Amino acid sequence: MNKKIGFILALVLVSLLMLGTASAGFLDFLGGGNSNQTANDNSTFIVGFDAEFPPYGYMDDKGNYTGFDLDLAKEVCARNNWTFKAQPIDWDAKDAELDSGSIDCIWNGFTIDGRENDYLWSNPYFNNKQIFVVKSDSGISSIADLKDKVVETQKDSSALAALEGGNKSIADTFKQLTQVADYNTAFMDLESGACQAVAMDIGVAEYDIANKNNTTSNFTILKDYITTEKYGIGFKKGNTQLRDQVQTTLDEMFKDGTVTKIAAKYGISEDALIQP
Repeated sequence: MNKKIGFILALVLVSLLMLGTASAGFLDFLGGGNSNQTANDNSTFIVGFDAEFPPYGYMDDKGNYTGFDLDLAKEVCARNNWTFKAQPIDWDAKDAELDSGSIDCIWNGFTIDGRENDYLWSNPYFNNKQIFVVKSDSGISSIADLKDKVVETQKDSSALAALEGGNKSIADTFKQLTQVADYNTAFMDLESGACQAVAMDIGVAEYDIANKNNTTSNFTILKDYITTEKYGIGFKKGNTQLRDQVQTTLDEMFKDGTVTKIAAKYGISEDALIQP
């Protein structure tokens, strides 16, 4: 080969390699690379979760993933000398993530009811009630008082499914059942009087009420609830050894009061916890 041509080809090859390296780094910087992925192994516990579901799993003001379920998982890892990894996932792709082994479990306000045969489940650890939030001075103290009232709930929520399904008889008494994009909107409507109640998960309700600046006393959760569902940790079928180890550790955390302590951190009442 002509030395001049060989030299030019070498320069081109080096340039391409440098460009590829720079591009990969730039994609990672933009979040378009795979820097958020962690190779799974026997000492790493990767939890798949929805990063927009407080208080169970979400991103805080400092950009860190946190939440009730993630703190439980961190403690499980600490007690087993595992490396913890919180892996945000596209909720629609959760089954593919679990089946591929890129995550070890789904742990994020994950409802067992209706999915009993789809996963290898832990024991239920949280009793999630669908409840109503009203203004404290509204004079509304029971579900019966919601007759002819405007009630809001989030689109595609469990509360909506309950009120359109087995509890439709309750919704039929309302003046109107309105769907909104998110619960921040619902709380603003409740505050302004655009609606008289909000139907939602009790855990989310307690978290939102506790974090509304200077308005905690403005809202009340009715004692009457719509329905209940149980949360559990979903593992891939056949992964019995890992499920059993996590379950044993979680049971220990219940017995020594750690679960209750973590729940209190996120404004979750002890009544919602299912003791082993």
